[in-house]
Amino acid sequence: MNTENTKAQMRKGILEFCILSLINNKEMYVSDLIDELKKGKLDVVEGTLYPLLTRLKNGEFLAYRWEESTSGPPRKYYQITEKGKTFLSELLNTWNELTESVNQITKNS
Repeated sequence: MNTENTKAQMRKGILEFCILSLINNKEMYVSDLIDELKKGKLDVVEGTLYPLLTRLKNGEFLAYRWEESTSGPPRKYYQITEKGKTFLSELLNTWNELTESVNQITKNS
């Protein structure tokens, strides 16, 4: 079994949760999101992020606004919606239950 593949799948599984958590704090531009995810040791490329952001927007968990940029084309800034905040709260509860369970199971490993 490939350990790197398993680790990548685990990261992908929590990416929505991490993105919503970051945008919940403040509206963000894609490069800001990538920077923050990298700080958390989650290396994500734009090719992975854009489809996820589109899915979250289509699900009405995120909205966006355009802002003119002095250094290039207009930028799309994402913000969380009320529906997104509710979803994030549910994800946080699930995450807490899951981490508690995993910690309990693996504590003697």
